[in-house]
Amino acid sequence: MRRSRLAVAAVLLIVGVLWIGQGTGTVAGSAMSGQSMWGLVGGVLVVVGLVIGVRELIRGPAGRR
Repeated sequence: MRRSRLAVAAVLLIVGVLWIGQGTGTVAGSAMSGQSMWGLVGGVLVVVGLVIGVRELIRGPAGRR
C-alpha cells in the first residue's frame, strides 16, 4: 500500500506542476494554457501530493504504525 500511495503522490506532483505551467502560460499548446484557474488547481494538486508523500515517508517502512 505504501508504494501505491507514493506513486499517487508522485503523479499528483507531476500533474500539478504541469497544470501550474499551463495555467501561467509557461507550457503552451493546450486550451488550458494561460487560464489562471489551472494554475490554482495545479497548486492544490502539488500541496495534496506533498502531504501524501511526506506522510508516507515519515511513516517509515511498510507495516510500521
